[in-house]
Amino acid sequence: MTGEDSGAFQAGQPGLIVSVPEAEPAVRAWRDRLDPSARAGVPAHVTVLFPFLDESRTDDGAYAAIAEVTGRHRPFGARFEHCGRFPGILYLAPEPDLPFRRLTEAIADRWPQTPPFGGQFDEVVPHLTIAQGQDDAVLEEAEAGLRSRLPVTAPAPPVDLMVHDGTRRQQRAPFALR
Repeated sequence: MTGEDSGAFQAGQPGLIVSVPEAEPAVRAWRDRLDPSARAGVPAHVTVLFPFLDESRTDDGAYAAIAEVTGRHRPFGARFEHCGRFPGILYLAPEPDLPFRRLTEAIADRWPQTPPFGGQFDEVVPHLTIAQGQDDAVLEEAEAGLRSRLPVTAPAPPVDLMVHDGTRRQQRAPFALR
C-alpha cells in the first residue's frame, strides 16, 4: 500500500501529501531507521496521491487546478492513536480517515491518468507509514515503542506537492484547504 515509500524514487516524480509535523516527535526515530521515504526527505505524512503528474507536466495550470480541487475541501483534524499493518509495513491510522479519502478521490477524479499508488490496490487506506520492508519482530518492536507516544492530534495542514530531485524529496508548493 505504500508504493511511494519503496525507496525506488525517480527524479521528477511528484506526489501530493498532507504533512503531519505533530507526529514527528513520536515517529521520527523509527521512520529514520525503518522507512526509506524518511531518508529521502519526506516528512511524516499521509499520502493524498502518488504518483502524480510528472514534474514536466506540473505547470502553472496544474498548480491552479490542484488549488481549485483542494480549495473545495474544508480543513480538518486527525487523531493518530493506533497502529495498523500491511504485509511488512507498520503505520499510524488517522481518525477520521474519510477527509483523506475524499481528498484522494477528488484529485484522482481530476487526473484519472494518475490513480492512487499506480492503481496497485483496490482500496486506498489513508496511513502514516512508520516502517516498511521489515519482518514482524521489527514491526512489533516499533509498535511497542510508539504506544507510549500516542495519541498524536494534528490539524490538517495544506496539501504539499513534493518532487524527488534525484537525491531527496523537495516541497514544490503547498495547497490550502478552504
